[in-house]
Amino acid sequence: MVPEIGLGTWRYKGGPEPLQKGIDLGAYLIDTAEMYKTEDAVGAAIKDRRDKVFLATKVLGSNLRHDDVLRAAEKSLCLLNDDVIDLYQIHWSDRSVPIAETMGAMEDLVTRGMVRYIGVSNFSVAEMQDAQQVMTNNPIVSNQVLYNLKRRDIEYDLIPYCVDNDVTIIAYTPLADGSLSGESRYRPDKGGLVLMRVAEEVGKTAAQVALNWCLSRPNVIVIPKTNSVARTVENCEASGWLLTAEQVAALDEAFPL
Repeated sequence: MVPEIGLGTWRYKGGPEPLQKGIDLGAYLIDTAEMYKTEDAVGAAIKDRRDKVFLATKVLGSNLRHDDVLRAAEKSLCLLNDDVIDLYQIHWSDRSVPIAETMGAMEDLVTRGMVRYIGVSNFSVAEMQDAQQVMTNNPIVSNQVLYNLKRRDIEYDLIPYCVDNDVTIIAYTPLADGSLSGESRYRPDKGGLVLMRVAEEVGKTAAQVALNWCLSRPNVIVIPKTNSVARTVENCEASGWLLTAEQVAALDEAFPL
């Protein structure tokens, strides 16, 4: 089991405090990546509370040959100052590398005890199917993809497929780079006005409503990133309550596919 709100670390510069506060509030899934160059910062932040954290990282899409995957995992573990990755994800697919070779390496990491669960990121339905077909002992448990009120493409096929196949969708950039926080420098459009109205109805911030809307979708969890302790608290308070069906429908209409 993982929390419905975790912590992203792309371009993270907040130091240990926001991550530690998130863990204390129950947002104990922390996601990083080889590409982010934040694995060392994450490792430092969680060193005294590792037993409370579900730790996720990713291998670069340019490191998908069998031995490259193994070396990347070893390097990530070194930077994280840890001996196991809870969720290891393929950041991007690479059609030039046979998927069986990559997934074989991922399964080898599980066999060696270096990785607990295997996930992917930015995979289409077809890419997920290709990967699943060559795996022998482990499922793909997650697909990390872009998803927010303004970017709803995955509702066409990826969400239904993941629901049918018991795969968790980890939504990154769920606040659309902050443009759904309600603090834009520009006058809100129709969607923004509806978002603010719903926020007023439920007594929450626009960011909390935008995150909760993501969570209204089946199999979806979110990993917003912030460098601020206060924002971390705000984001975590998007959990534990539900928008009404009418409010979800109003947001769907205001931010059409």
